[in-house]
Parts: sequence; structure tokens; C-alpha cells
Amino acid sequence: MSDLQTTFSKLRQSLDQIVVGQSALIQQLLVALLSGGHVILEGVPGTGKTLTVKVMAKLVRSQFRRVQLTPDILPSDILGTNIFDLNTRSFLLKKGPVFTEILLADEINRTPPKTQSALLEAMEEQQVTLDGESLPLPDFFWVIATQNSLEFEGTYPLPEAQLDRFLFKLMAVYPDPVAEKKMLLNHQAGFQGKRLDLDNIQPVASVEQILQARREIRSLKVEESVLDYLLAVVQKTRQHPDLVLGASPRSAVAWLNVSKAQAWLSGRSYVTPDDIKAVASPLLRHRLILRPEAQLDGIGVEAVINAVLNQVAVPR
Repeated sequence: MSDLQTTFSKLRQSLDQIVVGQSALIQQLLVALLSGGHVILEGVPGTGKTLTVKVMAKLVRSQFRRVQLTPDILPSDILGTNIFDLNTRSFLLKKGPVFTEILLADEINRTPPKTQSALLEAMEEQQVTLDGESLPLPDFFWVIATQNSLEFEGTYPLPEAQLDRFLFKLMAVYPDPVAEKKMLLNHQAGFQGKRLDLDNIQPVASVEQILQARREIRSLKVEESVLDYLLAVVQKTRQHPDLVLGASPRSAVAWLNVSKAQAWLSGRSYVTPDDIKAVASPLLRHRLILRPEAQLDGIGVEAVINAVLNQVAVPR
């Protein structure tokens, strides 16, 4: 492994030590970070969604802002606005929390579509338009949006076209008994997730290292047989009888990029079919749309993804 790969291996280990019982989530979050894609983080309350993002932001030497989204949040509350200064008799730009490097948008499905669209436009274009003026966001701009998987009253679910803008949809699950006991022991020893600013958490990686790692990942070559395998899986999702909508061309390009990041994190300079399989669920679970009949039969998206992967022959 290169020095840069070793740095991100240490970053993953540091996250695992603090956020206990979410190893798969942490691995996928790092893949998204190195791929330059935004993330939806979903899970029941109390599974450490916000804690994971806050710890990640402290371990990466970067600017971090958090926005608690509610039904009365306006686009200007996120993007900013021009305010008239009586002393100087001129308009001054008051930048919103979106002008940062890591943005945690808590409970994105709690805010109305108008505000969601303003945030998603910034994610897609990496710029904000205020009063006709386009303002660039930082070179490193990463959004992690959380949502509760249980409560649906008073929410505004993201439409499919906007969901497709997110690279991954990650699931925060309950830890296993061994991990949960370790978590309790950590709290008994004095760890408090609500007081992270007081804890001795030292940065492991920098924004410059992230951008350099992304350049290395983009330069990885993929064998044609592996590329054909990826294309075959994408085509299979569009032909599956239980799906109304399969993987889009945008998701195919994203799948290639995240497979490279998965391989790079594993210390390799080449992509294998296993790398493609490893990122299939977080990449596809929010993009595939089931037929109503399949939903009535109790078929889930995860089952369809596994079925598609099993149907396509893996190249030797």
C-alpha cells in the first residue's frame, strides 16, 4: 500500500474505534468520500448517524457545518442572502452554512421540496446563485443528508430524480451484541458523543490528501472483461421483471468510479468483480423502483439486487 492508502486505512481504523458496530457503514462512507459523491444516511433514531458524520469531520482536517432541517427552513437559510447595510449603504453577502467543506443536512425529508431543490442544486453544480450572481463552493464539498426510516408524517420524500443525485444510500443498523457491549464500556470509561469538542480526537487526513487520493483513483485502469461484467449487470437491472426502473447511465458511471475507490481502499491498483459487487447495494437501493406487484409479494430492492448479481456470470 502507498503512504496515501495507509493514511486512509488509519482513518477507517480511527472511525471504527469511536463509532462502534458500524464497520460496513464506515467502509462505504469512505468509498463515497474518495469518489466525491454525496450520501443519504438512513436509520432508526439512536444508531449513531450524526455521531458518525461528526467524528468523520473531526478526523478529516476540514470545515464542517450542520443544518437541522425543519418544515419552516427556507432556501436562504441554507444558501445565504444579501443584506442591506445602512452604514455603508450597500448590500453585503451573508453566506449560508452551505459554504463549507463537509455539510451535514439532518433530516432532509423534513424540509419542503423548494429547500431540498436549493440544496441539491448546490450539490450538483457545486455553486450557489444569489440575486443572479454565481458563487463557487469549495473544491472539496461533501454533503451527507440523514433521514429517519420510521417516521413519515410531516415529511417530504425526495423524488426519484433527486435521489439519483446522491451517490450512495447508506443504512445505519443496530450493532451486534459484542459491539454494543464495547460501546457501553466506552461510555462507562468516559466517552460522551455529545461532547466531541472536548475529546482528544486528532485529524488523520487532510482535504489535500483526499483530493490527491481522488486523482489516484481516477487514474486506475479497469480490464475490459471487468468493464463488460459491470455493463452486463447494469443492463440486467433494466430487464428484471420485478423492476419498473433499472440503473441509469449516470449510475453506471458512478458504479465504475466507486468500484475503483473500493479497490484502492483495499490496497489494490486494479478492480475485480468483487469490488463491483461490494458497492452494488448502497449504489442501487435508492435508484431501482419496484413494480407494485413485487411490493405486494413482499419482494425488496435488496433481494432484487442480489438476484441480478447472481444471474450475471463473473469473468475469470
